[in-house]
Amino acid sequence: MDSVKRANHTTGNAGLHYAGWQLSRRGWVVSTTARNSRGADMFIANSDETLVLPVQIKAVGPTTNVSLGSDLARLATPWWIIVSNAYDKAPVCYVMTLDEVKAHAYVGKKNGSCWLQRKFFTQHQYEEAWDRLRHGSSHAGGIAE
Repeated sequence: MDSVKRANHTTGNAGLHYAGWQLSRRGWVVSTTARNSRGADMFIANSDETLVLPVQIKAVGPTTNVSLGSDLARLATPWWIIVSNAYDKAPVCYVMTLDEVKAHAYVGKKNGSCWLQRKFFTQHQYEEAWDRLRHGSSHAGGIAE
């Protein structure tokens, strides 16, 4: 199974469901949105729904960068979870804010394509940093009462 070439949408689905599972294990209520629509891939809420966060999920292989499209201004989802190695026995998740994604983005000189390079999203402070979601909501777009 490891040698099978996988379609991008199946990698995305694996990453989405893995991130949802990890969030559920940590007490978040997870609701996924319609796939391939613009905006957040899921909304998460704490148990009493006093904190609701939109989250963008990106799943990548072991050597892949994250594609950000051609216009960083179009990115709007305040929280990002990047799932690396979604098909492995132990995928790794990186939790970042939109501001961090934009700050580390690489814009191609020839075609304007934007990327988040692995060397930036795999930094230690983002790795499995689930607590950032609970503690960093005020500066990254959480809906709190």
